[in-house]
Amino acid sequence: MLMNAAIDCSTPYQAAEQGERLSFSYGDERIDVERVSRNTNTGRVRILVHPDCRIEVQAGANVSQHEVLEALKKRARWIYQQLRYFRSLNEHVLAPRYVSGESCYYLGKQYLLKVTESATQKQQVKLLGGQLHVSVRQYAPELVCSLLHEWYKARAKEVFSRRLEALLEQTLWVSERPPIRILTMRTQWGSCSPNGRITLNPHLVKASRECIDYVILHELCHIAEHNHSERFYRLMGQIMPGWEQIKERLDGMAGVYLSGT
Repeated sequence: MLMNAAIDCSTPYQAAEQGERLSFSYGDERIDVERVSRNTNTGRVRILVHPDCRIEVQAGANVSQHEVLEALKKRARWIYQQLRYFRSLNEHVLAPRYVSGESCYYLGKQYLLKVTESATQKQQVKLLGGQLHVSVRQYAPELVCSLLHEWYKARAKEVFSRRLEALLEQTLWVSERPPIRILTMRTQWGSCSPNGRITLNPHLVKASRECIDYVILHELCHIAEHNHSERFYRLMGQIMPGWEQIKERLDGMAGVYLSGT
C-alpha cells in the first residue's frame, strides 16, 4: 500500500497506447508523471501523489496516452495542490538529531525523547509515562537511532500481530492467518505478495491504531483482490467505511513518521 493522495477519474474506452513517462504543464511548472499499468477493463484512471512528490497514474491498456493526459490535465489543479501540500510538509520536517527534548511518536501519541548516558547502565529503550527513555553507555546519535529503530521494530511485530488477529474476525474471505514480515520502506506502509504474505513498515507503529488497522485491512483485501480494482475498493468500503479519511490522515503524517529512517 503506497503512501499518497489519490483520485479516480473515468475515461472512455479506446485502443491501447502504452507509455511510461508523461508530463504536462500547470502554470509555469512542468509536472512529470509515471504511468503504471492497471489490471482493469474499465476506462478509469487513478492518479496518485506520493509524499516524496512523485506522481503516478494507473490506467488499463485500453486507455490511450491522450486520454491519460486529458485526465491529468482535468485534475491538474488538484495535483498541484497535493504537491504544494506535501512540499510544505517536507519543508517543516527536520532531520532528527536524537537528543533529549525531541519528539517521538508511538501508536498515534507524541512522546518526549530523553537520552541518558552512563558507562554502567544497560543500553535500552523504555516507554515511561510521557517520555521515551533511551539509555546508552556513550552518547552517539547513530547509536540512539539504532536503538530506537530496533525498539520500534519489536513493538511493530507485537502490535501488528495482535491487530491482525483481531481483524481476521471481520475478513471472512481469509481462510488462514497470513504470515507477517516487518520491513522498513520509504514509500509504502505495506504490501501483499501473490501468495498472501503481508509486509508492513515498522514506522507504521508510530501511527494510531485506526491507521494501523486501515493498512492491515487494505492488505487483507488484496488477498481477495490483488489489484486496485473496483471490487477491491467496494470491499474496502464494506469492511472499513470512511477509510479514505483515515488514509488521508496517515499520509499527512508520513513525513514525520518516516523522518527517522
